[in-house]
Amino acid sequence: MKRDVLILSLLVAILAGWLVWQTREPATPTGQLSLGNVLGGSGEGFRRVTGPVPFEFPRDHGSHPEYQNEWWYFVGNLAAPTGERFGFQFTLFRFALDSGPALDSDWQTDQVWMAHLAMSDASGGRFFQQERFARGALGLAGATDKRWWLRDWSVEATDQGWQLDLQTDDFGLELDLALTRPLVFQGDAGYSRKGPDRGNASRYYSATRLAASGRLRTEPRGLNGQWVEVDGLAWLDREWGSGQLADDVSGWDWFSLQLDDGRDLMVYRLRHPDGSATRFSAGALVAADGQTARILGHEDFRSTPLRWWRDDQGIRWPLAWRIELADEGIDWQVDAVFDQQRWTASVPYWEGMVTVREYQQPEIIGRGYMELSGYAD
Repeated sequence: MKRDVLILSLLVAILAGWLVWQTREPATPTGQLSLGNVLGGSGEGFRRVTGPVPFEFPRDHGSHPEYQNEWWYFVGNLAAPTGERFGFQFTLFRFALDSGPALDSDWQTDQVWMAHLAMSDASGGRFFQQERFARGALGLAGATDKRWWLRDWSVEATDQGWQLDLQTDDFGLELDLALTRPLVFQGDAGYSRKGPDRGNASRYYSATRLAASGRLRTEPRGLNGQWVEVDGLAWLDREWGSGQLADDVSGWDWFSLQLDDGRDLMVYRLRHPDGSATRFSAGALVAADGQTARILGHEDFRSTPLRWWRDDQGIRWPLAWRIELADEGIDWQVDAVFDQQRWTASVPYWEGMVTVREYQQPEIIGRGYMELSGYAD
């Protein structure tokens, strides 16, 4: 009997250690994963997005485990009273796994969660990042219509929008985000096609202009409590689906831009392996009053790289762009606020603050965020 108890205790200890290891922050960058590969695949065995379906709120703010993957994605540009500027990104990913044998255990799960938290300090040219993983069991991570979380990183729904509480040992932020205009349903009423085959699509909606206020910390915990009061604008993207990306998509270039005149623009350029844009590239232009949105197809805009930056691994990233919507009179230049906003955790991509100007003009007319994926794969 004592021997059985000893063996059982040993097995429990081994299992607990394995689970801690599985949900650790990587000690060193691995560069093993590709968002493109994760979001592609056949989607076999999961529900597919095959056409427009009305959204159901607040239900659709929560998770959709019948689909293979989904994400909750915030970015924003913030300013302190002293004039310092900061950016932030928080993304919560859910990935469903092929179901294995059913176990009578509280640890049983077919869901894996990953969260990315980053902060850009424009004045100091510093980029902070942290990645976390968790199993979808025992309440370690999840998403309801009221709360999205991975361990102690949490987003709580409020009457006005959402409240973010995201802390690490080295940096953190506490923000209130308030909706200032209606949600934008991307594509065809939220049916966003990403490829030619049935199911190459996602459900996709955006909150393009969130009023942000709160505080952030760019110093380690306990170092004189270096909190900075900030306010600004943020953006929320929500997507879910199964096998969204076609096999010939090697990456994407995504822009969310908030103009001083009140307009918001999102465009993304899905790329073939040769670098050309696929016909499923798309976007949306929100009018200055925030009440109407024009959905854009690939033929409605053109995005052209203007400047490339090579990182310390020798990978080239296009960090300045010209974006044109001829029939809207838009000819803008988008520039990275600083170059070193490159993710070096397990998924290699570039994500950071950008400014918007009229093409080749000096005055800043807006700010936003840019995501570049697939260049390091």
